Amino acid sequence: MRDENEPDETGGPAVQETRASDEKAPPETPESVTLAAGDTEDEIGEGETNEQEAPDESAPLSAEPEEPEPDLEPEPEDEDMRETEDKEPEAEDERVKPVIIPRRSDPGGAMRARMVPVREDDPKKERRRRGGGRFFQAVAWLFASAAIVLIVAIAALAVFLIQLSDELPSSRAMQNYEPPITTRIYSGDGSLLAEFARERRLFVPISDIPPQIVQAFLAAEDKNFYQHSGIDLRGIARAALANIDNFRNNRRLEGASTITQQVARNFLLTSEVSFDRKIKEALIALRIERTFSKEYILELYLNQIYLGWRSYGIASAALNYFDKSLEELTLAEMAYLAALPKAPNNYHPTNKKEAAVTRRNWVLDRMEVNGFISAEQVREAKLEDLVTHERPVGAQFVEAEYYAEEVRRQLYEMYDEKGLYEGGLSVRTTLDTRMQKWARDSLRFGLVEYDQRHGWRGAYGHIDDVSPENWLDALNAVDAPGDLDEWRLAVVLSASASEAKLGFKDASEGRLPLSNMTWARPWIKGEQVGAVPSSVRSVLKKGDVVFVEEVSSAPVEAEGIASISEGYALRQIPEVNGAIVVMDPHTGRVFSMVGGFSFEGSEFNRATQAYRQPGSSFKPIVYSAALDHGFTPSSIILDGPLVVDQGPGLPLWKPKNYSDKFYGESTLRTGIEQSRNLMTARLALDMGMAPIADYARRFGVVENLEQQPAMALGAAETTLYKMLAAYSIFVNGGKKVTPTLIDRIQDRYGKTILIHDQRVCKDCLVDEWNNQPEPQLADVREEVLDPRTAYQIVSIMEGAVLRGTGRRMRTIGKPLAGKTGTTNDSRDAWFISSTPDLIAGAYVGFDQPRSLGPRETGGRVALPIVKKFFESALKDVPGIPFRIPNGIRLVRVNAKTGLLAARGDRNVILEAFKPGTEPTSSQASTRITIGADGLPVQLPQSSNDLSSGTGGLY
Repeated sequence: MRDENEPDETGGPAVQETRASDEKAPPETPESVTLAAGDTEDEIGEGETNEQEAPDESAPLSAEPEEPEPDLEPEPEDEDMRETEDKEPEAEDERVKPVIIPRRSDPGGAMRARMVPVREDDPKKERRRRGGGRFFQAVAWLFASAAIVLIVAIAALAVFLIQLSDELPSSRAMQNYEPPITTRIYSGDGSLLAEFARERRLFVPISDIPPQIVQAFLAAEDKNFYQHSGIDLRGIARAALANIDNFRNNRRLEGASTITQQVARNFLLTSEVSFDRKIKEALIALRIERTFSKEYILELYLNQIYLGWRSYGIASAALNYFDKSLEELTLAEMAYLAALPKAPNNYHPTNKKEAAVTRRNWVLDRMEVNGFISAEQVREAKLEDLVTHERPVGAQFVEAEYYAEEVRRQLYEMYDEKGLYEGGLSVRTTLDTRMQKWARDSLRFGLVEYDQRHGWRGAYGHIDDVSPENWLDALNAVDAPGDLDEWRLAVVLSASASEAKLGFKDASEGRLPLSNMTWARPWIKGEQVGAVPSSVRSVLKKGDVVFVEEVSSAPVEAEGIASISEGYALRQIPEVNGAIVVMDPHTGRVFSMVGGFSFEGSEFNRATQAYRQPGSSFKPIVYSAALDHGFTPSSIILDGPLVVDQGPGLPLWKPKNYSDKFYGESTLRTGIEQSRNLMTARLALDMGMAPIADYARRFGVVENLEQQPAMALGAAETTLYKMLAAYSIFVNGGKKVTPTLIDRIQDRYGKTILIHDQRVCKDCLVDEWNNQPEPQLADVREEVLDPRTAYQIVSIMEGAVLRGTGRRMRTIGKPLAGKTGTTNDSRDAWFISSTPDLIAGAYVGFDQPRSLGPRETGGRVALPIVKKFFESALKDVPGIPFRIPNGIRLVRVNAKTGLLAARGDRNVILEAFKPGTEPTSSQASTRITIGADGLPVQLPQSSNDLSSGTGGLY
């Protein structure tokens, strides 16, 4: 066994020395070759060894000097490394590798090599190096992956945006901006009657919007509006940071939409909350900014935005909130409007006033920060109270609800739903606001007067608990029509024999004395009444909810009702209803229309929608046909019994007068003045129903009148509206007029698209007036009746006012013509009356037809309504006689006989005749009648023939 330190042939001690001085091995030279771990001896080249050979000092030096070996400085040993070496000797062996250093051939050609120690890193540092390498490799891998993902995401986003861009609506759609605009209805004097719209909007150009309003909205919504290109990146970042805090504190998240983005959403997108919509909004905003100017974008925004209270656009909001135009708004009011776009309901001016004022003040502060206003202006504006004046929806003029609704129906038929509610039409109507109020008051007066004649039907409602702490809330919960301006809803807090104590919705109280409710006799079926009440308790009891009207001590106009005392008078909503219409008989322009007692109680328009029998008011049409078929106002017609066979299977027709009496021989004039049914029936039988049906069609009353004798007495159904148009033909000299509620319609741009008056006035188109004659307009109206016949009917209807069924109108003291109408069983009551330039008519009846009661005729029920209207309308108007056309001869005749007036006659009238039909003195001894040929015919006194071609009917 060999000593451990004894060198062997292979240089063992040198190897051990190399192992011991492992850390001192010099770095590899360029000529060195290191065996990689795992290499075997087979891989070592020939003449090479894996052990270092001891140098031969006797050997000659090679031609090339040998590179000296550098000194190997020992590195400090790591304690951990030593421990490792002790624990893992195999690892240590692996660290020391033989290095073969080839030498160049000497002159003898021999190859020489030597072994040098090679140092490897210590294992821990190697692991650290490898660990650090792995970390940087992982980081590099992550960065590479992220880059790949980012590139893919960018590509996908690009594809998404391209596809999304293709789906976007074109911003060019806003180039011809036509937003839904409110259709506005005006009266003849320019008063606003009503507005109709889905979005109540008034368009105002940006040039007409006060700059301070623009500044208020910019401060509140988009202070960087003039700096960004559609998207405010700084605003987005600011909102994102603020939303972190908002999310933690459970507050509403802020948005970062610019005004341009809001325009994009409002015009071209929906309000859907989604990522796609937000991206589309941003893309469209960028397009809009490239396409339109900032001013145009602001114009779109300020006219389109919703600001609560049914207000779209700032002009509409200014009217709806403050009843002001934009120029009239105060700084505080402007700031409040600018506070609304985010959430109008959150800043309601009455329900959430505190929040509204806080938000308004915030806008004022933002305006100061942005340099729009001074601190002093802010202080003054903040001191201003927030006071609003909500405007009504629909009819703005409370008396004109029926009128405005009828206009709405007509516009709907002409321009359909979109044109009406979005077209922004400006409609000038024919309504006269004064006449409309007079008409409404007159109709209510007449209906209440009739209703009170027929007694008390009971309280409007009842409250069981009228204790002090309960009655007010209970009364305010009672629903009642809100358009009964003069009436108040009250609850009976207590009732004694002499008066009732009342409580009102405003917590005030009043008294209702017995003297103001004497009309309240109990209603009995059949429109009968009981006894006059002797005690308040017999009419009212505690807890009853009733209507009352404040009155002063004055006599009552209503028939059969005693004077009233100061305090409140008992009222009830009439069960009966009716209508009144007033128009110009020459043009058909409707000055007023009221279709019922209360629009809120019933929107049914009884002037245009209620088809009812006109009764005797139809007779002037029958008599106009007779006058054109050979009869004269003095023609004699027998007022006697009449029985008519109507045909197989039909009962005999036996007409009768309202009085159930027969009056014998009477003039045709008398037949109208006294409304004689039997005379009218004989006249119809003599002429036949064909001409009557033709006249009814020409007058526009009934298109296809059934040719039955009863139709001559007004049995066909028509409307009050059509009847006034027919009566206008008599007043205007035989010209047909088309009733109209509309004078002119303009579109949103002010262009006239409809005008009622179709006359052309070429002479009106002059630059200045040089004393030239007044232009004369051509009369384009269709003539449907001989002007002479029309005047004859007017003259006869004047007699009806002076001597006949309309004689209650005489107290007005002005020239008036009129005709009453009453149907069978008094189901419908009519009265139509006119001056030379104004015509008015009223109808009264139950919506579910039934008798109005005994003696309730047109002269008693409908006439007072028209009379009250004319008392107001003609109060300061001079009386003008009816115009007499050419071809009329006025002759003094005896009103009873129709003959020329003789000396001493007391009943003399001035009768209108067509030339050649007037009576002569030679006919005084005989009855004068007019035949079918229009010539006078003498008949013996004993003649009893029934219209044997003579015109005299017996």
